Parts: sequence; C-alpha cells; structure tokens
Amino acid sequence: MESRGLRPDGTIAREGALSRVPAMFRPVVEAARARITAAFGPDRLHSAYLYGSVPRGTATPGVSDLDLFLALRHEPVDTDRGNARAVEEELDRAFPQIAGAAVGLASAPDLLSDRERYDGGFFVACLCTPLIGDDLAALLPRYRPTSLLARETNGDLGLLLPRWRARARQAMTEADRKALGRSVGRRLARTAFTLVMPRWGGWTSDLKCTAEIAGRYYPERAGQFRLAVATGLGSPADAGVLRTLLDDLGPWLVTEYAAIHGLKAPRT
Repeated sequence: MESRGLRPDGTIAREGALSRVPAMFRPVVEAARARITAAFGPDRLHSAYLYGSVPRGTATPGVSDLDLFLALRHEPVDTDRGNARAVEEELDRAFPQIAGAAVGLASAPDLLSDRERYDGGFFVACLCTPLIGDDLAALLPRYRPTSLLARETNGDLGLLLPRWRARARQAMTEADRKALGRSVGRRLARTAFTLVMPRWGGWTSDLKCTAEIAGRYYPERAGQFRLAVATGLGSPADAGVLRTLLDDLGPWLVTEYAAIHGLKAPRT
C-alpha cells in the first residue's frame, strides 16, 4: 500500500527523527548542536530543529545540505543573522560530507501565532526534527491534508514569480542559473503537490514523489512537473528550462491554485 505519511488518526505524521540520521552525518549534527548552543545561548534560543534529507535518513554525502531552523525567543535581529552565518561557515569548513549548511531563523511567538499556524507552525510540527530545547509542536495542532493547509503553505507563488524572473534576467553564469533553478524547481514541485494534496489525502516531502502524484491529476502537465523536480535536484537550468518553469508552469499553477484553494494573504 502507498504510504501517505499519516498517523492512524489521519493527521500528518512528523517525517524525520534523530534516529534516522545516517551515520556519516551524525558528527555534523552533533557539531551543529554545540555551535548553535554556543552562538545563541538560552536567552536568545528557544529551540532548534533539523529538516530535509538528513533527519529523513535519505541524505547523500557530498550532495545533501544540512538544513537547520532556529526558533528564537524574540524576533531575529542582525546579530542573530550574523551568528547564523558564522555557524553555517564553520560547519561548511569542517564537514565535507555536506554540500552546505543553512540556518533559518524565526521567533517562537510568531510561529505560534494565528497568522503562521498553518505555515511556519506546520513546518516546525511536521517537517522539522527537534534538536535543542522544548519542541514547539507540543503547542501546535495536529494537521490534516486540507485545502486550508495547501493555501497557507504554497498559496503565495504569484508573489515569487516576478522576483525569480528578475533573477533570471541577471543570471549570467551556469552556476547562477543552476542555483536559481534549484529554488524554482523545488518550489514549483511542492506547489504542484499541495495543489492536489487534499485530493490525494496525504503528505510527502520526496520531490520525485510530488511530481508522480501531481501528474496523476494533471497528466497533461506531468512532463513539466518532472522537469521542475529534475531542475530542483540540480539538473542544468538553461534559459529554455527557466522560461518553461517561470512563464508557463508557474503562471498555470498560480491560476489553478487560486481557483481550487484561494490565495494566501500577503504578509506585511
């Protein structure tokens, strides 16, 4: 039977665990724990989390990133952002088994707010694995694969397309286009999946699965969904690929999303 990532009660299960971290990545995780604790301290840090392929147990040495997310006691300030960059740089230098480290920041009160409950809150409760501190998931609801969740997680794609097109015009090198393609491809693939998520009735963060599932409902777009996934995973993103994603698939997703789930309210 196909796994739909749900608990027995039909709510979305948390997808990662420290016990799933591959052996080669465990020293990186422990170093991240120590460096975050030293850089932020209890007055600033509420809790820290892993997400992505490392806690899901699917990370590939030399290819996968170490993705970290910090919930601070107050809104992040420039000092926090500088400390996060320092942690990233230290981990990058020390551990060749990761392609890079990324540290995201938010405030715990914001993640628990009504505004973020079905976006940042869902991200922490279902897509993040606790590493340090008290788990915010204990204060958040159990989530179901609903239209509300679809709208709040990916209903703002239309705001991103103009920014990506501007970056595409400025992308002069293959490396620039590849970096943009990774961001665009991953977001479009996940948006295609959440478009059909309530109909499918489950959750997955596996990019290849997202294309396969979305393609069942929109077979005429299946090739573009697969292109988005391949680009998101690092395939070359030449000008033609970026045009397809930004000027065809992207606008179609915005229109279809609005018709089915509505649009996410802009954040101020």
